Amino acid sequence: MSEFESGHRAFASFRVLNGEDSHSERDQLFRNMAKLFSFVSDRCEDEQVVQYDEALCLLAELVEVEARAHVAKLLAPLQRAPGTVVVKLANDEIEVARPLLEFSNVLSDDDLIDIIENKSEEHRLAIAGRASVTERVGEAIVQHGDTGSVIKFVRNANAEIGRSTLQKLVERASTDAAIAEDLRNRAEIDWRSLRGEIDSVADKVLESLGEVDGRFDPITAGKVNAVVYKRMRNRAGFNAQEWKVAYNQVRALADRKQLDDRALARFARFGYGHHAAAAIAVTLRVTPEIVVKWLASQDYAAVTVALRAAGFTSELFGAIAPTLPWRDLPTPEHQQMIVSRFVALEEEEARNIFELWRAHSFRRRNAAAAEERQAMSA
Repeated sequence: MSEFESGHRAFASFRVLNGEDSHSERDQLFRNMAKLFSFVSDRCEDEQVVQYDEALCLLAELVEVEARAHVAKLLAPLQRAPGTVVVKLANDEIEVARPLLEFSNVLSDDDLIDIIENKSEEHRLAIAGRASVTERVGEAIVQHGDTGSVIKFVRNANAEIGRSTLQKLVERASTDAAIAEDLRNRAEIDWRSLRGEIDSVADKVLESLGEVDGRFDPITAGKVNAVVYKRMRNRAGFNAQEWKVAYNQVRALADRKQLDDRALARFARFGYGHHAAAAIAVTLRVTPEIVVKWLASQDYAAVTVALRAAGFTSELFGAIAPTLPWRDLPTPEHQQMIVSRFVALEEEEARNIFELWRAHSFRRRNAAAAEERQAMSA
């Protein structure tokens, strides 16, 4: 069946939105719309995604759980999906939410943390097994999860365990032998580093570990009173996969009208550099390749002008700029220099510079496209 035919079938019975339908018609429309979107998601403009989002959210309120589960499976693997309906279905019953919680890259850390705090242990289990679990999400699982989700998180080799999360894990492991056993098997935890980090709590967990493994040397255990997270996150440098995920999450945030100063401040606060860079591209409506080029070439001037033109405050700029995935981490001197330049630049002047650049770039693209068409017709 062609995409046109699928689209015709998906929209032909739109009367269901007015209640002139049966449950089966609503379900079929919901499924067809999601299927059509899965065919064209990589080619949809932002406005089209918003239209799909609104219609799918409305239909999700009218259909049975089987249809919602079917649509969740269709949306889960998509790199670009309507943000509001994805979050809605991820908060649904577990048979609906599971594929999205396990696989969707559209769900942000804030979305996942909210679900961890407010939904069931089954929801937490699904999140704990994701291909990537960040420090913040892991800490929420350890804080709110039952033993099952915590163990699944600890066993997940791709889960990041931050220092505060380790302390919470050690506290729980001191009274839970199952968690202690799996915690001991994490290769990146060095039980002989940074003495005094956790003190008395560490003694309890070491006792617990000794009970789990009879081969554990009590003499050695008496010398160990610290747990350290050895994996160091590289704050500088661009990662293509992380960028791809971040860009799609930021666009989903924009779909939901939640890409604002508060979101940007969270990116800065938690060091989400790729998300901050993606937010620049989405806010300025420039192609992501442009922002990547600025970062790769350490083009502080371009970023300064662009963010001043976008209306960033000096405080937000000062927090965002150092977290961006530059090729090389800016030195303190560079950070001070770019903030000083930002403060000295008037917003109106920055907008004029940026619009001149945008117009020049647009003319160059048009000229290149014309030359390419001419070459093809020759």
